[in-house]
Amino acid sequence: MNEIIKKIEDEQLKAEVPEFHVGDTVKVYARIKEGQRERTQVFEGVVLKRQGGSNRETFTVRKLSNGVGVEKTWPVHSPIVENIEVVRRGKVRRAKLNYLRGRVGKAAKVKELVR
Repeated sequence: MNEIIKKIEDEQLKAEVPEFHVGDTVKVYARIKEGQRERTQVFEGVVLKRQGGSNRETFTVRKLSNGVGVEKTWPVHSPIVENIEVVRRGKVRRAKLNYLRGRVGKAAKVKELVR
């Protein structure tokens, strides 16, 4: 039974997933369906966490919209997610940045990683 599930999951994996980490600022291009029309919507923010593995892997992105924090979680291998573009790399020392939820303005910034 376990091998059957693994076989099905392997078929659903995307061929290429861009390399991004927690703390990076990313643009997520997601397909939105409104009635009969389909369009691409961009969601830009900081990656708070990345969890799971294989085709169940998800990531959460947070941005401030009109002074209100908005978080969205997407599966990495979802057909809804067209593209993930890394805008800037963040220098962080944690796997999950939950502390950013309580911060606003400059305190919510993540230092840029210079390579």
